Amino acid sequence: MQPMKDVIRLMKKGSVYSRTTSIVFRLAPVVYFCTVAMAALLIPFGSSRGVISFNGDFIFFAYLLGLGKFFSIIAAMDTGSSFEGMGASREALYSLFAEPAFFIILGSLALLTGNTSFYDIFSALHLGSYITYALAVLAALVLAMIAMIENSRLPIDDPKTHLELTMVHEVMILDNSGFDLGLIIYSGYLKFAIYGAIIANLFMGGMLLPWALVVFVGTQFSFAVVIGLIESFMARFRMNHNAQFIFALSSVSFLIFLGVLLVLGKFI
Repeated sequence: MQPMKDVIRLMKKGSVYSRTTSIVFRLAPVVYFCTVAMAALLIPFGSSRGVISFNGDFIFFAYLLGLGKFFSIIAAMDTGSSFEGMGASREALYSLFAEPAFFIILGSLALLTGNTSFYDIFSALHLGSYITYALAVLAALVLAMIAMIENSRLPIDDPKTHLELTMVHEVMILDNSGFDLGLIIYSGYLKFAIYGAIIANLFMGGMLLPWALVVFVGTQFSFAVVIGLIESFMARFRMNHNAQFIFALSSVSFLIFLGVLLVLGKFI
């Protein structure tokens, strides 16, 4: 619980602002948190819809997170720091490469189920064969890696490093402090939980609440353990290999797309 204690400690402190920054820098942490919180409202839970649910909501979900990332990037550039601008450039590049993988996965599931909202996709997703189980596991692995990329974790980025030349997300928030910094860090934790909820929904299949709760807690715990093991036993990639690795996730997503075509009998 130490990370959450650190967030609470930061939120009790005041924020310090550089004279070179504008209102954009002050608004960015709030916008970032609000977009992540609103994205969480779109995620269903077993047989229950998300608080917000409509056709095409997974596209809205992706671009809500994109809006928060955009404000984080322009806030880093607003400081006038060349180091923060460098981190913003890397963050934008990694997000650009991770986006196709997310849309290919959700688009493939939409094609498989014939639905375009999170709730309808997951409710209609029945794992009834070895192929569909393999597709769900592949999708879970890719989503877990996307979560690590979006939150700048190992092996893509090291949140504990203090060498500006190799930092990505951490160098973007060097000028944030107090409540603002706590809000940014908490938003990252919440985003992790959101991706874990999406992975859990791959296996819930419209379950009733008691069973859905078991699957949800089990998936989130397994997700945390896997992330912890990866960060404990993998070294950070060289900076010039990050883009190649992230873009390779799209290739794995294409395997999911081909598997969906195979299940639907679309191959000629």
